[in-house]
Amino acid sequence: MKFEPLRLPGSFQIKPELVIDERGFFVRTFCSQTFAANGLNAGFKQCGASFNASKHTLRGMHYQTSPHAEAKLVRCTQGAAYHVILDLRSSSETYLKWVGLELNSENRHMLYVPEGVAHGFMTLVDATEIFYQISESYSPANAHGVRWDDPAFGIEWPATPGTLSDRDANFPDFKEQS
Repeated sequence: MKFEPLRLPGSFQIKPELVIDERGFFVRTFCSQTFAANGLNAGFKQCGASFNASKHTLRGMHYQTSPHAEAKLVRCTQGAAYHVILDLRSSSETYLKWVGLELNSENRHMLYVPEGVAHGFMTLVDATEIFYQISESYSPANAHGVRWDDPAFGIEWPATPGTLSDRDANFPDFKEQS
């Protein structure tokens, strides 16, 4: 696996290395020793998947706070999605900055989202599935979000969402949460 640091400290785009032969390929998508050697939280406690039927479905921007702050390893197993991470760590040099990148089932790239960083995505095609490995169990009391279109962040999405949950659409302005 190749770990490429992104602009937000502790975040990485991870490019798996495929072993290809006449049968197809084999790819390692996680190794606790390799993750730990790169300084990443390798203690994933749960896995999840989201299936999104329609192009331009938006989910996010989600995060959990301490003591249940979570790191995520995210990959697209079917279709394509534009993923955004947003630094909400007030002590970070990139506080309130964001990074966006495409993950799809063809490039098989992954995104490592460190604790204190919000994550969201917009599907680019119909029938897109996202697979998550998460370092903490879900804690409703610590589950939070910021609005995908909050002007405090200036996130540039590839399109206007076609499908968006009421919860994600109605997070308060970030300045009201601070």
